[in-house]
Amino acid sequence: MNVILLKSKIHAATVTEANLNYEGSLTLDRVLMEAANLLPSERVQVLNLNNGSRIETYIIESEKDSGTVCLNGPAARNGVAGDKIHILSYGVYTQEEAAGHRPKVVHLDDNNRIRT
Repeated sequence: MNVILLKSKIHAATVTEANLNYEGSLTLDRVLMEAANLLPSERVQVLNLNNGSRIETYIIESEKDSGTVCLNGPAARNGVAGDKIHILSYGVYTQEEAAGHRPKVVHLDDNNRIRT
């Protein structure tokens, strides 16, 4: 049997922009993607701490070190610049893999820089 577990989480990202006139997705700084082991087009869940919304969308890569966290298209209806969000991805694991699995969690400061 396989189980679905949290693969990675970007904790307390700050939305930098909401762009309604776009196809739909979450544009994310490449540095943050790499730190959280996220790929372009990967399905993610976005949890908004300010309004309680929980949406699913996919990642679009932005420039490295840009600090970009932009809600696009319909996702833009679920947040505004300044909102705090968590970005989660999940993976399917065998029971054996699950036994030793630890999700990658990346904590950010208010400028979307990785806290050390």
